[in-house]
Amino acid sequence: MTQNNSSNALKIIPLGGLHEIGKNTCVFEYGDEIVLLDAGLAFPTDGMHGVNIVLPDMTYLRENREKIKGMIITHGHEDHIGGIAFHLKQLDIPVMYGPRLALALLEGKLEEAGVSDRTELRTVRPRDIVRIGSHFFVEFIRNTHSIADSFTVAIHTPVGVVIHTGDFKFDHTPVDGEKFDIQRLAEYGEKGVQCLISDSTNSEIPGFTPSERSVFPNLDRVFSQAKGRLLITTFASSVHRINMILELAEKHNRVVSVLGRSMLNVIAHARTLGYIKCRDDLLQPLHVTQKTPDENVLILTTGSQGEPMSAMTRIANGEHRQVKIREGDTVVFSANPIPGNTIAVVNTIDKLMMNGAKVVYGKDQGIHVSGHGCQEDQKLMLALTRPKFFLPVHGEHRMLVKHSQTAQSTGIPAENMVIIDNGDVVELTKDSIRKAGKVKAGIELVDTSRSGMVDDRVLKERQQLAGDGVVTVAAAVTNEGRLFAKPDVHLRGVVTSMNPEQLRSRIEEVIGAVLSDRWNEFYSTFEGRVEIDWTGLEVQIEREIHRLLRRELQSNPLLVFLMQKPESAAVKAAPTRQRATAKVAS
Repeated sequence: MTQNNSSNALKIIPLGGLHEIGKNTCVFEYGDEIVLLDAGLAFPTDGMHGVNIVLPDMTYLRENREKIKGMIITHGHEDHIGGIAFHLKQLDIPVMYGPRLALALLEGKLEEAGVSDRTELRTVRPRDIVRIGSHFFVEFIRNTHSIADSFTVAIHTPVGVVIHTGDFKFDHTPVDGEKFDIQRLAEYGEKGVQCLISDSTNSEIPGFTPSERSVFPNLDRVFSQAKGRLLITTFASSVHRINMILELAEKHNRVVSVLGRSMLNVIAHARTLGYIKCRDDLLQPLHVTQKTPDENVLILTTGSQGEPMSAMTRIANGEHRQVKIREGDTVVFSANPIPGNTIAVVNTIDKLMMNGAKVVYGKDQGIHVSGHGCQEDQKLMLALTRPKFFLPVHGEHRMLVKHSQTAQSTGIPAENMVIIDNGDVVELTKDSIRKAGKVKAGIELVDTSRSGMVDDRVLKERQQLAGDGVVTVAAAVTNEGRLFAKPDVHLRGVVTSMNPEQLRSRIEEVIGAVLSDRWNEFYSTFEGRVEIDWTGLEVQIEREIHRLLRRELQSNPLLVFLMQKPESAAVKAAPTRQRATAKVAS
């Protein structure tokens, strides 16, 4: 491949969404201009204690904030728009273009975060073309996905047209009648597409992804068989699924109560924009449905992934104030567990069954289909666009590899595609595609309070607390280098066969040894004045206690050492040194 001057190259830099499912964020950079495509979030793993959401590391954008000209939003899923409110606290993004539903959902997020004045939201329609900066023209092409109002985008750049599929499948019988604009894709393919950047989620699955409408008869069967109350959980953003459920509720003479803030929010916006159509009296508050015969009640809830605080999980645990499971209830999981959520979902199903509910779940029931295209969908996308170069994204590494193999089967040479990771810089020219370095990429963690970021030190401390517990030691030292009293020792979450009094005695011995053997290192006189390096002494004692704990407990608990010195103590300026163990913030 020819290696052209990088100044004439389009840089494509994914900051999230590679080797993972979630936090999709991509940078397009040419010259001194940057255009962003989506800015999503991911959900924490079990080891991220107290973390609410996971964001991509935005260091590169913070360092190049003056280059940012705007953002393209493909659709309204959280893994594509969920991080925007947080990023706007650090960056100014002059303008954002996206579909009506996505921007309606985003507007509420920005107002809640107090950053709505940091950008301008502009809605686009299918085939709208917008200009961002001086180098980028973007056309929005209607596609089909598991949320209404979703787009593929054609980005016109100085090196040629780059098509980013967004999340997609080819659904020829969409619930809302908004069909994939295949004709426009083919027109681009005819004119010439420099590079295709394509969704790899289902690249390991042969065939086509079934239409969303294929779920309807199976849900209809479940409605017909349910004798008592019907409780259905699905993704809050699955507007098409919710629309079908409401249609079936009307058909089977059931009134609907909605539980879960996110689902209420999506339904409200989708109804306002016309994506959900139903009678006003079909939706009723919970207190009304409680007085309605069971066979005429449908409760639509969040919690299809077993989220701890979701409505369905609280119902299963018997913690919901208004809804209790009883004999005769039918509960439907109209969603498959996302990898990593399987155990939580299974536990929820078990609890629902223990409480007497009939639970309908699993792929064999035909009550859920994916919003992402399988291998044949991906081949069709490649055939329509006929790209010169190919870049698989939105998937774990094995998915990217499989997608690249599918692309090769359609005739794209292996040397005309690259498999990348978050932070990799891809340089695209008229003649070549190559990896050309790397920028800082990783994760930023948002605390449960949503008030601040969780840095590596805090996360390590939380993991340490969860794994080995915490030991707190408080000691008072006199100006003469002696313990004023026996140290106070407390253990929390620490497993040990040692008697607590024995451990306290050993800690007292360690402190006494440091004071007797090394006091002269921290005590000095200058021109008749006594100076004591209390900070250095504290660090040394803490270090020795930590060694003792590791040796005696055969574990590594978090140590919090508090040393009290006399009120009138002389203080010597401590030399610069690193603490052996960080303390927990009070």
